[in-house]
Amino acid sequence: MKKILLVEDDASLRENIAELLDLSGFLVFDAAHGKIAVDIAKKELPDIILCDIMMPELDGYGVLEELSSHPETRHIPFIFISAKTERQDVRKGMNLGADDYLTKPFEEEELLNAIHSRLQKAKLIDSSISLKHQKQGTKNQIRSLHQLKNFFDDYGRMVSFKKEETIYSEGEHSNTIYLILKGVVKCYRLDEQGKELITALYGADEFLGFTSLLENLPHQEYAVAIENVEMAGIAKSELRTILEDNKNVSLELMEVLAGNITEIKKQLLQMAYSSVRKKTAQTLLQFEKAMGKGPTKSLQITRSDLAHVAGVATESLIRTLSDFKHEGLIEVENRDIRILDRETLMHIQ
Repeated sequence: MKKILLVEDDASLRENIAELLDLSGFLVFDAAHGKIAVDIAKKELPDIILCDIMMPELDGYGVLEELSSHPETRHIPFIFISAKTERQDVRKGMNLGADDYLTKPFEEEELLNAIHSRLQKAKLIDSSISLKHQKQGTKNQIRSLHQLKNFFDDYGRMVSFKKEETIYSEGEHSNTIYLILKGVVKCYRLDEQGKELITALYGADEFLGFTSLLENLPHQEYAVAIENVEMAGIAKSELRTILEDNKNVSLELMEVLAGNITEIKKQLLQMAYSSVRKKTAQTLLQFEKAMGKGPTKSLQITRSDLAHVAGVATESLIRTLSDFKHEGLIEVENRDIRILDRETLMHIQ
């Protein structure tokens, strides 16, 4: 049962309002003037306060100022009820921190609507404050990369992208780091002829969107969903705070990023020096790993994406896939590719 403190010096009006509130399911405490009201508020900590302005001993403005100076009462919703209708009176009350202002006489429905509205707003604020404290407490407990990923999952902003939808473009501001929860993302740059060069593939449980944590550098590449993608994102500034507070998490994340760089170097060397057969085989295995496909699952990937990662012409890749099919290394049906002999593909030269 919600508690209401009613402060009104008119005994008859106070009794009528108290009866209405009691019938509406509230527990009512009443006071005839401001000084009594302050004492009751500090003792009972009501959920909301209805207060007249013109009263003996201590007026409504004084009640609000007094309660606003104490941590335990400053957040209690406060509604003025008064016959004073001058604009400066309303403005004074709102400037002091009142949540609402009802002018006498008012309808029962108007009063109850104002009360319910302010109680609901207070509930939302309390929930927000509670979540903020909970989030801060969780942030302080992050001691490993696994816990960091859990933080993304629990508190990150959830976003989703459909297959072939652009997540971000080259030149856009980089304000968010993402953890991929589902799906695969390709990152690429365009050469002078507008041809794609795929620089990396990212799958579930991998981070996306790093440029610099210290500077607000724009993205240097495009990121596009290869299949439907779900991600959780947090602001770079928030991640930076977490890393500053915990060296172990920073070192683990550095290991991940260093591993990404190593993979990119291997891909570049493969593109530069490997045979078309090896490029194609390694690219198939790379996509299988990124997409998290098991031995019985098919890869649904465009031939152009395969060719761009492998660094070969699409026509050459298609011919090589046909050779692999005839050799029994893969199975091809329309756009679907299923790897049959992973071991042989791994050792193709």
